Amino acid sequence: QVQLVESGGGLVQAGGSLNLSCAASGRTFSSYAMGWFRQAPGKVREFVATMRSDRTTYYADSVKGRFTISRDNTKNTVYLQMNSLNAEETATYYCAASRSRYYNDYLMGRMDYWGKGTLVTVSS
Repeated sequence: QVQLVESGGGLVQAGGSLNLSCAASGRTFSSYAMGWFRQAPGKVREFVATMRSDRTTYYADSVKGRFTISRDNTKNTVYLQMNSLNAEETATYYCAASRSRYYNDYLMGRMDYWGKGTLVTVSS
C-alpha cells in the first residue's frame, strides 16, 4: 500500500510559477512510476506528466517546455515545477503511483494509487 500526500498548491497569477510536491509512504517508492494529473472544474481528469523508476519522463503536449517532473527517492517525494501558468490550468492536481512501465497506462490514468489532490488556482 502506498499513500500519497500532495502539497504546494495555491493561488498564483497568470504567468507565474508553482512547485508541487507529493510525499509517498512505503519503502518501495523508487520502484514506482510517479505521475501528476489534473482535473479542472467540469472537466475530465487529464494526464500531465510521469517519471518512471528509470527516470524516463513523459509530458502532455500542453505542458512541454513549461512543466518539469522530478523525484527524490531518498525523500520518497516527487515534484512538479510549473512555469508560465495560465488561467485554463486552474485545477486540482493529483499525484499518482503506478507499477506499470507503459506510457499508455499513464496517459489513460491507469495508476495504482492516488493522492487526494491539491488545488491550483491561476488568476488572469
